[in-house]
Amino acid sequence: MISEPILKVENLKEWFPVRRTIAQILKGERTWIKAVDGITFSINQGEIFGLVGESGCGKTTTGKLIMKLLEPSEGKIIFKGKDVTHLEADKLKEYRRNVQMVFQDPYASINPRFRAQDVLEEPLIIHQMGETRAEREKIIRRALEEVRLIPPEEFMERFPHMLSGGQRQRVATARTLVLSPSMIVADEPVSMIDLSTRAEILHMMKTVQRELGLTYLYVTHDLSTARYFTDRIAVMYLGKIVEMGGADEIIDNAFHPYTKALIAAVCEPIPGKSNTIKEVPIKGEIPSAANIPSGCRFHPRCLYVKPQCQEDEPILKEIDLGHQVACHLIS
Repeated sequence: MISEPILKVENLKEWFPVRRTIAQILKGERTWIKAVDGITFSINQGEIFGLVGESGCGKTTTGKLIMKLLEPSEGKIIFKGKDVTHLEADKLKEYRRNVQMVFQDPYASINPRFRAQDVLEEPLIIHQMGETRAEREKIIRRALEEVRLIPPEEFMERFPHMLSGGQRQRVATARTLVLSPSMIVADEPVSMIDLSTRAEILHMMKTVQRELGLTYLYVTHDLSTARYFTDRIAVMYLGKIVEMGGADEIIDNAFHPYTKALIAAVCEPIPGKSNTIKEVPIKGEIPSAANIPSGCRFHPRCLYVKPQCQEDEPILKEIDLGHQVACHLIS
């Protein structure tokens, strides 16, 4: 793997304004939903980087910021050494050809009136790739073969309702591959697929990544798939990264109490024993991003909280080679 970063994110923030009451307007008060609140990380060329956390932690918003579907409130996004934080229309089109996205729901992200061939041809037409229909069909066939929809002729004429959930997600993945991108943002790509198909889809995506030298940002709440699929993992909580490191290091040697709680919540099937509800070392619900607790954001739910946690916000610091944690419990 090449160690040079293809993407850098520096102090990235995305704050959404909350609609104000008349009293707040008169007082000049403003409330913000801090969906992403100052995160920094880099992704190396050819790497699969996982962004993990509960619903509402800001991981999908981060993916949308990198895809330029949202404009950041603050911070920088650097792609291949160039600042792409704010782009004009022509540069934005070029950037989106290089950075593509696989959306969570293959049922909603594909036009139900389009055949699979039309779904894959649309981005080629938008980005003016392939001078003739025959050339575009050649690209489409190759993309379908890459996602293991073989023979491609059998699937090109099918409408979405004629495909299974796994096949739809393969078509959605093929749609990103037709443009030959450098990086793919995969937002929960298997969460809408039945359990028996998830491993197959992830294996396909990993094979394609190796064959084409792609870089992935893999957004998920599922640590079990993140360990199998990713090279490194960043754990997000309430808009912040609380722990980051190698996938095996995070799973086997987690330090942050929130990371430990996520790991404890993963089901472990034991032959001969019925499934039982596991006790997870965490309490309460995730607070509102519009009313973030003082100090450590996790302290209201932490079982090991101490006075410093309620006053000072911890910074992300390296505790081992490539392993960073933001927690006052780490000396």
